[in-house]
Amino acid sequence: MEEISTGPLVPAVKQDMKMSSAEALAQTESFGGGAAAASVTATMEAVGFPEVELDKDMLCPICMQIIKDAFLTACGHSFCYMCIITHLRNKSDCPCCSHYLTNNQLYPNFLLDKLLKKTSARQISKTASPLEHFRQSLQQALVSGLVLASELIILVALVLPIGNLATFDRTEIGCEVSIKEIDNLMSILAEKKRKMEQEEAERNMQILLDFLHCLRKQKVDELNEVQADLHYVKEDINSVERHRIELYRARDRYSVKLRILGDDTSTRKPWLSSIDKNSSGLISSSLNVRGGMSAGNLESKKVDGKAQVSSHGIQKKDSLTGSDSQCFNQSSVSVVRKKRVHAQFNDLQECYLQKRRQLANQPHIKQENNKNLIHREGYNAGLADFQSVLTTFTRYSRLRVIAELRHGDLFHSANIVSSIEFDRDDKLFATAGVSRRIKVFDFSAVVNEPTDVHCPVVEMSTRSKLSCLSWNKFSKNHIASSDYEGIVTVWDVTTQQSVMEYEEHEKRAWSVDFSCTEPSMLVSGSDDCKVKVWCTKQEASVLNIDMKANICCVKCNPGSSNYIAVGSADHHIHYYDLRNISQPLHVFTGHKKAVSYVKFLSDNELASASTDSTLRLWDVKDNVPIEYEARRIAPCLWHLSACFSDSLWCAMVSSRTKLSQQTLPPISLQVRTFRGHTNEKNFVGLTVNSEYIACGSETNEVYVYHKEISKPVTWHRFGSPDVEDADEDAGSYFISAVCWKSDSPTMLTANSQGTIKVLVLAA
Repeated sequence: MEEISTGPLVPAVKQDMKMSSAEALAQTESFGGGAAAASVTATMEAVGFPEVELDKDMLCPICMQIIKDAFLTACGHSFCYMCIITHLRNKSDCPCCSHYLTNNQLYPNFLLDKLLKKTSARQISKTASPLEHFRQSLQQALVSGLVLASELIILVALVLPIGNLATFDRTEIGCEVSIKEIDNLMSILAEKKRKMEQEEAERNMQILLDFLHCLRKQKVDELNEVQADLHYVKEDINSVERHRIELYRARDRYSVKLRILGDDTSTRKPWLSSIDKNSSGLISSSLNVRGGMSAGNLESKKVDGKAQVSSHGIQKKDSLTGSDSQCFNQSSVSVVRKKRVHAQFNDLQECYLQKRRQLANQPHIKQENNKNLIHREGYNAGLADFQSVLTTFTRYSRLRVIAELRHGDLFHSANIVSSIEFDRDDKLFATAGVSRRIKVFDFSAVVNEPTDVHCPVVEMSTRSKLSCLSWNKFSKNHIASSDYEGIVTVWDVTTQQSVMEYEEHEKRAWSVDFSCTEPSMLVSGSDDCKVKVWCTKQEASVLNIDMKANICCVKCNPGSSNYIAVGSADHHIHYYDLRNISQPLHVFTGHKKAVSYVKFLSDNELASASTDSTLRLWDVKDNVPIEYEARRIAPCLWHLSACFSDSLWCAMVSSRTKLSQQTLPPISLQVRTFRGHTNEKNFVGLTVNSEYIACGSETNEVYVYHKEISKPVTWHRFGSPDVEDADEDAGSYFISAVCWKSDSPTMLTANSQGTIKVLVLAA
């Protein structure tokens, strides 16, 4: 029999099976008479049933109006008192049931009468005006003795509007007021009105004044900020103009020296040749005619002089032409760079002001080692820092392809390159992906040899699809890999054999990374929500961090093996100190989806990528607490002493014992968000160097960002090698791996089709 499956149903509100009060009264009357009906109605009112609607059950059977002064007969019917008395004067029976009835058999029905009065009041209140409500309240107050008549009229004067007061019926509330009293009350009301208007105007003025004060304070702050920024700009303009004049003077000096040197070299050779010619002529003439000079020699001397002048003029013209062309090229380059500045002017302005404000009062601040930083006397540190940013940003405008190769195999349809990495010396690079092979190529051969197919120098087969690669930063021959079965493997490229295999992960391992400061340390992350720290000297993991969500990426801090960054499917980046793994040092929040990559630009700068189509830059230094509790040493820390070097162990223990008190981590400092590429579901790669951040896109494009600018500097689109597939290229292929070559402008990129390109930033 076919089963019918249904999903969860939304609970429906069941309809209450309640009778109306009128139906209840009618049924009760039919079964127990009017007294019972009145009792039931009162009970319904007491327990909170809806209001009793006016229907035929509430009408007097004689006058067919709402019962007034209800009286109950011995037979159980209710009538108006005047109606039933008038009826009994003519007849002695009940108008409803014809039962014998006299005046002595009539009884007041107080409960029904009270209920009817309440029902009538409610019906009237639904349609009554506010003035009617006020009039009824005054009548009740006067009847109950809460206020006197004189007080009541003043209350009326203070509360009612003037128009309503003039038409207010004094007899309705049972008090008499003279015309003079009315005039006094009208004057009082006029004064009260003026006073209320004055108070209202004062309140409005105070609100307006408060707003203007706040606005003035805000604008003054903005003006002070603008004036400070303008002061910085003027100061920097003077500094730059002064240095520019110095550069012009230096250029003029060099030009004069070069002109002098050029004149010397251009005049020396013709002069020496003329001297040789003249000397030979003199010798020959002395042999032929002693003591005289022939006319031919004199003419030849004149000709040589003319030739010398003409040749010097030609050389001078050529030199001027070359300098003009050089100046033209420089001016065209300058125009192009200026266009780049104007295209990203807002971001550059924000970068300049941020650096200038931070370093305004610190002209001698110690800058990090930056080869692009320009140190000049009189330069503010913020200006020098911004000039280095501006120089590196405007230096490049495009990505140029210098080499291309195919990673795919003839026997494998899946050619996605999941990871691509340079070795320690940037001479070799390795690729891995779903083809279950690690291929190692010679970079110089790929770039310099114009062959269509480049063969790898080393190729190693694996049992499962590969997700990530990481070269050992100390041992050139060792490379680690993670695969879809959760196995972390350390390979020896020379022997093409595995050195260690770690199989503790229960699900797919997405990331693996060798430490930059400890040769035997590596970390990995997996879908089993665990981060594991391994030592190549041991067969089991030495640390295990349990998390609540899948691990997408892990990375060791390049300056210290104590710190690792973990990107998770919970949209956060967890920054751990391995000396205390009970909780992260900090959790960086900001991404809207899973964090797919984390990379360190420096010891203090961390870049992250997410499937929310953004890259983010974080300041790690400002988010690490300085102090920890020395007694809270994790038990697993002691296992590290047997695994890692003595220097690392001593440094970890000494730094641990010197710290005294744990402090809460500060609020996360997100430096910048980068947008431009598209990444919603795939791993598209992320790579960084000291200045640039590069990533892939699901549009089959590579994007390059400067770390100080939120918009891309340039991008390059992978083209399909097959013309027929060009239309579906954008929708079916995506960039899957990227890698910078150290701090050079050269980058390796690969896409899901198995195409690998060597790109270089160009002007």
